[in-house]
Order: sequence, then C-alpha cells, then structure tokens
Amino acid sequence: MSDTPSRRTFLRNTLIGCAGATGLTSGAFLLRDEGRHAQPREATLVRQVRDYTAQPAPAPQLIIATGPPEAAIQKAIDALGGMAQFIRPNEHVVIKPNIGWDRTPLQAANTNPILVAALVRLCFAAGAARVVVTDNSCNDPARCFTRSGIWKHAEEAGAEVILPAPHRFRTIDIGGAVLGKMPVLMPAISAHRFINVPIAKHHGFSHFTGAMKNLYGVLGGRRNRLHQRIDESIADLADFIRPTLTVMDATRVLFRNGPQGGDLADTRAVGQVIASTDPVAVDAYACTLVDVPADKLPYLALGMQRGLGTADLSKIIQKEVR
Repeated sequence: MSDTPSRRTFLRNTLIGCAGATGLTSGAFLLRDEGRHAQPREATLVRQVRDYTAQPAPAPQLIIATGPPEAAIQKAIDALGGMAQFIRPNEHVVIKPNIGWDRTPLQAANTNPILVAALVRLCFAAGAARVVVTDNSCNDPARCFTRSGIWKHAEEAGAEVILPAPHRFRTIDIGGAVLGKMPVLMPAISAHRFINVPIAKHHGFSHFTGAMKNLYGVLGGRRNRLHQRIDESIADLADFIRPTLTVMDATRVLFRNGPQGGDLADTRAVGQVIASTDPVAVDAYACTLVDVPADKLPYLALGMQRGLGTADLSKIIQKEVR
C-alpha cells in the first residue's frame, strides 16, 4: 500500500468539515461545515476551560514504559488502569499529535506514527464511537501529515484524519495572561475526550517542547508572535485545554536544533513512552531526556501556580514498566 493517501481521501479530509457528535459535554461544540472558502469568523463562544478529564480520574501517576512503540503504549495504558478509565462507550475522542513538520519519523520532529495508530486502536477498543487525529502544521499540512506517516497509520487504524483549513477555525477568547482572542482549530476541541500526544524534543525558544507546548497545534493565526512571552503563552494554553490523558513519545528524541531538526545526528533513540494525567509532570520528566533541566523551564512553575500539575516528581507516583 502506498504511504500517500488516495486523492479521494485527501479531498474528503481537506474540504469536508468536521461534523460534531451529539450529546457532547460542556467542553465541546457542534460544528457545521461552512465551505472551503469560508474564513475564520468571530464566534459567539466565550472563554471557558475545555476540561476533557475523565471523571472519576485515576490518582496522578507517571508511567514510564520502555520497548517498541506499540508495546510500550499498551504497557503504559495498562499501568494506568486501562483505556476504559479514560474513554466511555460511544464517546468522540480527539488525538492531538505533533504533526508540525515536513519530516520523517527518524528525524524525530513529529510524533511516532505507530504510537498514534496504537492509541487510535486502544480508544476504539474502549468503545469510542469516533476518533479524530488532527493538528495545525507549521509546514505544508498535506506534506507533514503524509511524510510523518501519521495520515497513513491513523487512517488504517480507523481514525478520521482532518487537515487544517481556514473554515475550520473559530475565534475564541482563551482568556489568558497573554493569549486573548485567537483562532482555534475546532475539530481539535470538538470532542468528549482529548488525548495529547507530543514528542519530546529541543526547542530554540522555549528550550523544550513537550506536552504543554504541543497544545499550540490547536491555534491558528500568527503563532510566532507568542514566542515573545512564550512561557506565559504556554501556561495560558495549558490552562485553557485540560487533556484527558497525556502520552509523550520519547521513542526517539530530538536533543538539539529543534523543533524542526532534520539531521539524524541531532536525534537519539530512547525507547520510552511516558503517560500521565498530569502534563506538567510529563514535561518535568521528559525534558531531561533531551538534556534540558526542569528548572530551565519557567512555564512548568507557571503551570504549578495555576493548578495544572506538579513539576516536583517526588510528589507523584512513578512507575517504570518494561
């Protein structure tokens, strides 16, 4: 089978709007397609935390699983009590990987496609009615989704892969210290559950990009201007979106010249998958895998101040599974 999706699949995923599921929780929206030429418009939606956490949520834990991607994610989710702890039958789930760059999996700039596909299958096995995989790429989306391998693997696992397009954004008041009204990719937040699936890597501005920084992929507009106050921006976005689960890809990491990379010499195999309901703890652990100490990341302290989690790993239950 070709790695490139068919023309029919490309047109469908690029031009057809994301139809919302019925009976969504307060953190989700019903979305109607307005056509390929529609532009982002001012929405009537007001600031409200998008809280996708499972209720009752399991006690905060940090699971560090080693092995091949598919086996590692299975072990990590099992150690958290199974995907049924997070996904209820007939729910609509969004999986948000990093698909930002026109890079291959070996270059470690995007989330491992095998890991994404494994998560899709786990969600369906838990009873999910619909699983969407989406992101707002920095490079050309069609090339990023294709070359990363995520489009092919996610679709083969049964997911709907939705590329960003102007008519898919709505302006929402994020209500942060830096982030106010911003275009938001609606298919990324129109769900009962939101699983954040970043890759651990170096970043030239924020030093490290992981769980909290990966949420930038739900935003549109001129995102580069947020780098002027990047730590507050990252905390604002993490305060706006509360994922059901964070699964960090550290199977292969980019430890310098991130976030885009390109040179295989800048990557190294680590062979880990980190899973938790606490995105701050995930970042505090994973940043050390790319040689960045947690105390060099001010946004972790800001996340703690806002009650988003803890960067003090001595206060969270940690478990290694092999």
